[in-house]
Amino acid sequence: MSLKEPLPVAPGTAAGPRAEQPHRATVWPEARAAAVRAGDFARAGRAPLGVPLGQALGQVLAEPLLALTDLPPFDTSAMDGWAVAGPGPWVVREDGAVLAGQAPTAVAGDGEAVRIATGARVPTGTTAVLRTEHSRTEHSRTEHSRTEHPLSEPVGTLLHALREVVPGQDIRPRGQECRTGDELLPAGTRVTPAVLGLAAAAGYDELPVPHRPRVEILVLGDELLTAGLPHEGLIRDALGPMLGPWLTALGADVLATRRIGDDAEELYAAVTGSTADLVLTTGGTAAGPVDHVHGVLGKAGATLLVDGVKVRPGHPMLLARLAAAPGRPGHVRHLVGLPGNPLAAVSGLLTLAEPLLRALSGEGDGTPHRVPVRDEVHGHPYDTRLVPVVHRDGRAVPLRYNGPAMLRGIAAADGLAVVPPGGADAGRELDILDLPWPKAAGAAPAQGACFT
Repeated sequence: MSLKEPLPVAPGTAAGPRAEQPHRATVWPEARAAAVRAGDFARAGRAPLGVPLGQALGQVLAEPLLALTDLPPFDTSAMDGWAVAGPGPWVVREDGAVLAGQAPTAVAGDGEAVRIATGARVPTGTTAVLRTEHSRTEHSRTEHSRTEHPLSEPVGTLLHALREVVPGQDIRPRGQECRTGDELLPAGTRVTPAVLGLAAAAGYDELPVPHRPRVEILVLGDELLTAGLPHEGLIRDALGPMLGPWLTALGADVLATRRIGDDAEELYAAVTGSTADLVLTTGGTAAGPVDHVHGVLGKAGATLLVDGVKVRPGHPMLLARLAAAPGRPGHVRHLVGLPGNPLAAVSGLLTLAEPLLRALSGEGDGTPHRVPVRDEVHGHPYDTRLVPVVHRDGRAVPLRYNGPAMLRGIAAADGLAVVPPGGADAGRELDILDLPWPKAAGAAPAQGACFT
């Protein structure tokens, strides 16, 4: 099925000033789906990157992993013991053992046995491998006439089986695990240590992975401080320190975090000059006197794909497709505009930026899992709510401090519950958006965390 370019909010038109284009908020599930489509569209046609096995851990496969060889590539011994041919007892050959990594030079004849190690290639003509612990050996002697030789002479060692020998036992036949060309793993599989081992066994020196999405963060607002305590109407920038590490945890390559202020011309230059796959802005998405994002997008010829989402907090978020960067005519770029309030920005990050980045990285849509809520959760009459929660005894417990400007709740949270319009009664299962960092099993809430 061919990828289809996501439909813009106003088909055939570029983003324009708010006064010229009506606000058309998108329901929350469709907004996430639009972000996935945008990421899939941007990824289509991009050649994967070949990464050495030692650098591929944690990435995802851009293509199916096909076996480059049969596994095992030849018949091998599954045990230390004896390669035997025909029925026993067998005469032990004295020309040395067959070891792993060595090609056997001799052909086993009926009635013969040769010592063999686990993983070694079995000699041609081998009937079975007899485990050492299932065998015994004895020296054989031949009696001669007393006039020629008064004593018997040793002629070799005989091998006896202590239990039944079945043809093919303890031999791993060639291609038992896979044949050349078999699909071992589908595209989108996370590269774990086990995947690295399988890839090496199947003949790979490097793996095809998508390029890491490149993101540039533009922090807007003249009221933001980078150090010290708030004073005289100025507040600390909470999003600049938070967004870069968050995006890195999602697998993005964060090129820069730039502070633009409320300068429309500087914002326009930053957006149109960025070479990133995704430009992320904070603030300026509403209709205030210094909210310049819509105007800049219109001037830049961008196309709005999502212009507002029916979610609380964070409804003024947006997603736009930008024109190609200078010198890269085929490069599909996007901009996600986050609201300026911190928890509202987190809402926008999880609603639009994370699904787009996952699709751009070939990781799928990150479908949420469902968990029952311990307590009743109040909802918005018409919009979806995203509420910080912690996991306790198999249930999601809503946290207090979930206003759009608050980070105290999300800082103690395991994830965000997706609360439908109207709210949810205690015991109802809700989708949970996990946060991209591990939580210690059974950890207590951070000191000061408050439950609803």
